[in-house]
Amino acid sequence: MHRVVVLALPGVYPFEMGIPRRVFGSVVDGTGTPLYEVITAGLTADPVPTDADFSLTVEHGPQILATADTVVVPALAPLAPMFTDGTLSDPVRAALAHIRPGTRLVSICTGAYVLAAAGLLDGRPATNHWYCADHFQRLFPTVAVDPTVLFVDDGDVLTSAGAAAGVDVCLHVVRRDHGSEIANAVARRCVVPPWRDGGQAQYIEQPVPERTETSTAPTREWALQHLDQPLNLAALAAHARMSLRTFTRRFRQETGATPGSWLISQRVDLARHLLETTDLPVERVAERAGFGTAASLRMHLRAVTGVGPHSYRRTFRHAPAAA
Repeated sequence: MHRVVVLALPGVYPFEMGIPRRVFGSVVDGTGTPLYEVITAGLTADPVPTDADFSLTVEHGPQILATADTVVVPALAPLAPMFTDGTLSDPVRAALAHIRPGTRLVSICTGAYVLAAAGLLDGRPATNHWYCADHFQRLFPTVAVDPTVLFVDDGDVLTSAGAAAGVDVCLHVVRRDHGSEIANAVARRCVVPPWRDGGQAQYIEQPVPERTETSTAPTREWALQHLDQPLNLAALAAHARMSLRTFTRRFRQETGATPGSWLISQRVDLARHLLETTDLPVERVAERAGFGTAASLRMHLRAVTGVGPHSYRRTFRHAPAAA
């Protein structure tokens, strides 16, 4: 069974602390057998102070990190040296030393400071809560920070934005390990969407738009129901009853993406879902997802996943029962 160890550091946020157990603990196979074991480790086996008015009782010390297949570092309050000078305290450094090479690492929100201070994000893409992205980038200039996305998957290291983005990245890990059908079932059990449109750019504080402007959300919802049809910028703007210029500006404000790149992303997501959950021929998947031809689907899917439709289906349609 795949073991997930959650590292509870002093000042941990309780909400983010509970996300891995809630998501990974809900993953079962067709017989109801759990596919992940989730346990918690502290710097010691003593109670861990949180940023709230209570502490957590943790039964395991840092040695348990040596048994992890995945280590999750939840968000924590900016109390430690890593938030001021980018260095780790001796106890945190000693704890991380227990992690075996090749272990998958996941951070939620400011947990990325821990990974960056340990040098684990040097030269790699990463994200963090948009509010502290500039500070994070100044403190760790070798990290390629993208403050507009909900999470970054760089293979064996994944980072995510604030709070609920921890749910997004954990569901993404489940999807990567076991396919979309199981990940969707977990999302339903947790009463959350399997994935969210756009990135965290839509949550960044922006000037209040002019009162004459309306949201592009209804048009995005409409587009998702018509991905198999030809959709261009003019059609989207017409549906939203906006000028092309206003629609494009408003769309980027709300999603952090251009209408064209957003449409491609949604079509790739739909194609991946169809490849994972149906036996439709690749040509039919391409039509349903709005790519028109198998060649177009192959090009866009390869750009996102690095593999073509047939390879993708072989990998995710018959995902292993345990990771």
